[in-house]
Amino acid sequence: MITLKETKRRIAEEPKHWEIHFANFLDDFRRHKNVRAIAEPLELDDRKLDALLASTAEALCDEAGLVPPSWLSAVPECEQPYFVGEIERLKAISIVESPVRFRIRKIFVLENFLSRV
Repeated sequence: MITLKETKRRIAEEPKHWEIHFANFLDDFRRHKNVRAIAEPLELDDRKLDALLASTAEALCDEAGLVPPSWLSAVPECEQPYFVGEIERLKAISIVESPVRFRIRKIFVLENFLSRV
């Protein structure tokens, strides 16, 4: 089982390929549906990444009908709005479509951000 903490470490080690590590975590969490994968708090040292991972973990818990660990609620929002796609023409639609768990931390994604094929 891939943990959120392990995912953060892998992303930090290989930031150019963060999407791969992120997608691997999504797939693995959906396969196992086990809160142990997100039970251990992250070291909060990267505001954007920490907020993105915490919002993702909460959204996955909502999807699976699981109660998110309480430490996730202590993860702060981004200092500035963070548009994960970084495509200027998609910013407006990201503001509208971004799920609540992301918006509360000033993270803006398209509605299919957590979708996998």
